[in-house]
Amino acid sequence: MRTDKERRRLVSRNHDIVPTMPMRLPKCLFCTTVLLALTSVHAQTPAPDTSVPSTDEVIKHFGDAPNGLARYDYLTEVIPRLDKDDAAFAEQLLATVDSELGLYNEAMMAFPFDNRINPPRSQMLPQRGAWATVSAADAVVDMAANRHIVMVNEAHHDAHTRELTLELLPRLRAMGFRYFAAEAVDDKDPGLTQRGYPNETTGTEYLLEPLYGEIIRQAVKLGYIIVPYDPDEPTSTGRDTVEAQTLYEKVFAKDPQAKLFVHAGYSHIDKAAGNLGNNIKPMAMQLKVLSGYDPLCIDQVQFRDVAVGGLDFGFYDKMALQFSPHQPIALRKLDSDTYWTSAPREHDISVILPPASPGDLDYGIANQADAVRREIVLPRQPFDVRERPSWLSLDGKRATVSIDTSLCQDQVPCVVDAYYPGEPDNATPADRYTFLKGHSHNVLYLYPGHYRLRAWNAAGATLGQENIDVAMH
Repeated sequence: MRTDKERRRLVSRNHDIVPTMPMRLPKCLFCTTVLLALTSVHAQTPAPDTSVPSTDEVIKHFGDAPNGLARYDYLTEVIPRLDKDDAAFAEQLLATVDSELGLYNEAMMAFPFDNRINPPRSQMLPQRGAWATVSAADAVVDMAANRHIVMVNEAHHDAHTRELTLELLPRLRAMGFRYFAAEAVDDKDPGLTQRGYPNETTGTEYLLEPLYGEIIRQAVKLGYIIVPYDPDEPTSTGRDTVEAQTLYEKVFAKDPQAKLFVHAGYSHIDKAAGNLGNNIKPMAMQLKVLSGYDPLCIDQVQFRDVAVGGLDFGFYDKMALQFSPHQPIALRKLDSDTYWTSAPREHDISVILPPASPGDLDYGIANQADAVRREIVLPRQPFDVRERPSWLSLDGKRATVSIDTSLCQDQVPCVVDAYYPGEPDNATPADRYTFLKGHSHNVLYLYPGHYRLRAWNAAGATLGQENIDVAMH
């Protein structure tokens, strides 16, 4: 049972979108408040609760829930009863839970948050005739040769923004980067390095999402020194200052020639004020002054598919249609070593992510969302929200493994986890999928190797287990 202090710490650290960031919803009346209306997959009660809980009550119930599926059940039940502002806050919580449960498309539907600022009118979008596409990882490695700090950001509920960090870990380690700082890790898990994998004690709930868990698992395996740096009780005005000071004291004050790789959220990697509010100096900006090193900052939250089903604001579509990314890419000017960035004051490289699905580009067609069923209704081929995104293959390094509700004894909702050998039930799994409807099937994405599959319900009870071996097809 979490204390009130722990609940508030969980939420305040876990959800750091500040009021100064504009919250914009997709253009086709994508109503996230309606999104979470009760469906047939949830238990029916004789006398449903119609009261309107306070924000404190939502935080308490969220923090006290024993697992992600219990948090999912609570949020999907309570959100239709909340007012607009509280519902938006709860939808942000739900997006994190969706991501944790392996429901990546659903996470984008639950909270299609867009903190992006359109490129200034004075800055033209790059044209294919003048720019060539390169792997984003190759671009970062190219520019990191003479740097002591590399920073990559993420959109917290969009796990696709974790793929690049996972790919960079071994390459930067080979270049002498020894320290890895992850925003979600805290100081309360001293056994992490010896144990080798994250669990529910390692930090915020982001670490329960399989790809973030894999980032930490691989960083430990590669010999990085893991550096927690986010304050226990952050404030919107002082958080970045504490983050920068902590990184300086834990790394550069002790090892002046150190090389540090940082994975952070949103605008904490900005090298100029503005996106967090004109009076807040971002963490990267302050660490540059403290350390004396200019950080290499890579943004990947501006040019990404902010929601499923072709819902966007135009400028991402233009870039994706023109450069056709099939993996995270950067743009290099032809006959030059210059990499493109949409915001030169803040970032050194702008990464363009592939769309959520091959058909998920908005060609100006009026789209509609059936939010209750979590479906996108398009004039063209419908988008199946249950089809897991292909980027989970990690550029072909992971194979698909078929699963169905038979392991759940046909009970739903049901979570199916894949664990590495020797790792217990409270470890962050290698991959995970949550069945919300009976007699269903789907896939997990796994590296070749041996795994233990476990199915469990909202009470945490094991419904079924089996061992499998995975080979590349």
